[in-house]
Amino acid sequence: MRVGVVGNPRYRDLKAVLERVALQAPERGITLHSEPRLQPFWGREVPPFEGVELDALLTFGGDGTLLRGARLLAGRETPILGVNFGRVGFLTTATRETLDAALDALGAGRYVTERRQMLMAVIKDGQGVERSSQVAVNDVAVHKGGVARVVRVNVFINGENVGPYSADGIIVATPTGSTAYNLSAGGPIVVPGVEAMVVTPIAAHTLAVRPLVVPATFRIVIEPMAGWADDLLVSFDGQTGSSLAPGESVDVRRADHRVCLIRLGGDGFFSRMRQKLHWGDLSEREAVR
Repeated sequence: MRVGVVGNPRYRDLKAVLERVALQAPERGITLHSEPRLQPFWGREVPPFEGVELDALLTFGGDGTLLRGARLLAGRETPILGVNFGRVGFLTTATRETLDAALDALGAGRYVTERRQMLMAVIKDGQGVERSSQVAVNDVAVHKGGVARVVRVNVFINGENVGPYSADGIIVATPTGSTAYNLSAGGPIVVPGVEAMVVTPIAAHTLAVRPLVVPATFRIVIEPMAGWADDLLVSFDGQTGSSLAPGESVDVRRADHRVCLIRLGGDGFFSRMRQKLHWGDLSEREAVR
């Protein structure tokens, strides 16, 4: 079994964990392949995974590391097992404490996968010619660079002009991303498996604009209004980005491929929501007498 490894070097325990994984992998029938920047952490030579047909991908870090790993797969629907080193880790399924059991399950194939919707965003010039494109697992956001300032854009959904948005930015999120930036901006949680996209303004400057949930088959086009296109950025999963020049637009649709997340045991979506987001937690409230 060929397993790629992606990790966040900022976590101080990463070296010890990787050395432990390197010792345990062979007895589980796992051959490891590393991203290049992790080579100093292994304590041995581990070949890179570029050009290798992987059976699975291990990510060591938080949700951000898992999102980066998904983009590194470049469209391949390779199952991803996320090991959480951070605080929330909503997308991950294992921890340092459960790592041994997770490796056992991975090597034996005792897991299920969730195929999650992704986004494809295309930046086009004024003539409709594609300048660049990028995929995202969570969201695509249009916002100002530098200090927080209002943006004014027109939003078209399936060719129909929804109207002008005046806000600090606009988020287009997948159901997976609905619990990320979208939730912080006041957008709804959409259960994974629902084929939809969410359009959420960031700090809308009018009460007449609210989040919208639209079918995943729709296309969403965001066009800056004349005179409001300076210093605009397009961010993908909050990790990579591109400038948006005057006259350009962002065309967002459902990607042709999915991201496959490995799940172990009975960690359903709502149990993760209760645990990770403390959903409905009233433990800190005093009883009313």
